[in-house]
Amino acid sequence: METTADRNWRTRVGDWFDERFDVRIPLEAFLKKPVPKHAIRWYFCLGGITFALFLIQGVTGILLSLYYRPTPGEAYESILFIMNNVRFGWLIRSIHSWSSTLMIAFCVAHMLRVFITGSYKNPRELNWVAGMVLLLLTLAFGFTGYLLPWDQKALWGSTVGSEIVGIIPGIGSWLLGLLRGGMEITGLTLTRFYGIHMLVLPVLVVVFLAIHFIIIRRQGISGPL
Repeated sequence: METTADRNWRTRVGDWFDERFDVRIPLEAFLKKPVPKHAIRWYFCLGGITFALFLIQGVTGILLSLYYRPTPGEAYESILFIMNNVRFGWLIRSIHSWSSTLMIAFCVAHMLRVFITGSYKNPRELNWVAGMVLLLLTLAFGFTGYLLPWDQKALWGSTVGSEIVGIIPGIGSWLLGLLRGGMEITGLTLTRFYGIHMLVLPVLVVVFLAIHFIIIRRQGISGPL
């Protein structure tokens, strides 16, 4: 149970920040905006669930990166070490794997809900575009992460997936070489996939999530059907 001393401590900290940055009123306005009655339904929570799964991915991914080694000679061995020797490593990797699958599923479900309810229409076209970019980035997360175990299944799956990129008219060959670091899947491909998975994609997702959330706060949740 929260005591008076705890409340006083929180108040003093809040006052200290508010005196210097004047954040209390804008923060309260941001956090206390009411949710429309029509939006209090389970299918309006799909986007929030996707965001929660992204946070889980971030935490478990950081923990896995402490032991994972992105080199052809050590990648698979490091996965085995995580699963068999790191305390709760099997659980962390399983959560990371299953939450990635669920994140894709809920992201697709969220976009379908937006489409079916017509929430992509004027004046929310830009937010629809931001959501589509986030969906593509989510798929890219799954694709780049699939190669990281560096086993036979990951190798063949990434081979087929990258060849699909290679058939894009005009820029396919260039994208294939950029993605693989050459025309074949090698150790350089593993390094590139790891860099994209751990650095490039998280930054892009955070940027587009910020855009997505700002637009939602400015325009509000779309009306009922």
